[in-house]
Amino acid sequence: MLIDTHIHLDADEFSPDRQSVIDAARAAGVGAFVVPAVTAAGFDALDTFADVTPNVARAYGLHPLYIDRARQEDLELLTQRLARPDAVAVGEIGLDGYIPAPDLATQLPWFEAQLALAKRFDLPVILHVRHAVEPIIRSLKKIGVSGGIAHAFNGSRQQADTLLAMGFKLGFGGTLTYPGSRRIRALAASLPLTAMVLETDAPDMSPEWARGQRNAPVNLVRIAETLAALRGEPLAEVIAATEANARCALPRLDTLIA
Repeated sequence: MLIDTHIHLDADEFSPDRQSVIDAARAAGVGAFVVPAVTAAGFDALDTFADVTPNVARAYGLHPLYIDRARQEDLELLTQRLARPDAVAVGEIGLDGYIPAPDLATQLPWFEAQLALAKRFDLPVILHVRHAVEPIIRSLKKIGVSGGIAHAFNGSRQQADTLLAMGFKLGFGGTLTYPGSRRIRALAASLPLTAMVLETDAPDMSPEWARGQRNAPVNLVRIAETLAALRGEPLAEVIAATEANARCALPRLDTLIA
């Protein structure tokens, strides 16, 4: 079964046709979806959707891109959600070194506060790592958190090996479908298959064949095909391995999805 380990099905972009988007993905072979929240304001909407949609696993976190809107009370709301048995991870959390604001100095205390919650609740983390892998690794070591997924991994092989040694899996999605993404494609081809999970990040990060369009979970099938072709491995083997890797990274998936 294909598992989309990072998709924002709760996003407004899916409001007009959310169920048909899910149905199309399921018909194509995508059997489960991990939906990470990005703001505390979105927790209720995520719960309302996930409560009635089979094989949707939820994660809760405060995304670095929106951290300038966060309040101290949001950490209290996050704490309440993470106490639930259906929370599979703390996420999407992390650091973003690409955007000018909020800067890393602003993002860092919020990130480390959420890492502390992950440690408290013994939960894996779903990491946003854009242009910030090194400071993220430092914070993980500082707080003592290991395990989860580095979403849309864009770092070096050395950084990949460090995260793998810390118990993480690396997320690959639409970016590897672009021929110009040589470094990411080379990394995806050379890493051990046990290192990787698949994701779409829909509605964002559209693959090459859907450039400029809303991304959708049905695209995970062709992303898996692209990865199999890059590695010269059977598609069935890639699907089985990435499913097992997702369940390893997010252990509660075993009790929450069929």
